[in-house]
Amino acid sequence: MPSKGRKKLTREQERSLDIEIGFLEGVARRDPTYIDALQVLGDDYTRRGRFTEGLKVDEQLSRLRPGDALVHYNLACSYSLTEQFEPAAAALDRALDLGYRDFKWLSKDPDLAKFRKHSLYKKIRARVRAMEIKIH
Repeated sequence: MPSKGRKKLTREQERSLDIEIGFLEGVARRDPTYIDALQVLGDDYTRRGRFTEGLKVDEQLSRLRPGDALVHYNLACSYSLTEQFEPAAAALDRALDLGYRDFKWLSKDPDLAKFRKHSLYKKIRARVRAMEIKIH
């Protein structure tokens, strides 16, 4: 169930991804603080269309890495994919507070497509525009 910007996986890719997910789930069970494994697992869940599970991983990562801008950006993406727009806005605001600055990607990231259609995105966009002016 890929989003518009996400390529459909072949059967072989799905199988390979499922094997990797199974392995990483085992790693995460043994060490729930293993950041690198959790980040790959969260990405894999999203690639596989398992958005609720990806959100749980991103929430865990945000507790483990509260000062990491990219972790909060990914959390915003997971909230968007699960159509939880208020938490998506809060996570994106937090990512910006922490220094997330890839504004070009933010404006086209397929994981945020649903959120960009929501009225809360207008506030984020206005904030980004103000930040872009200060940067230039």
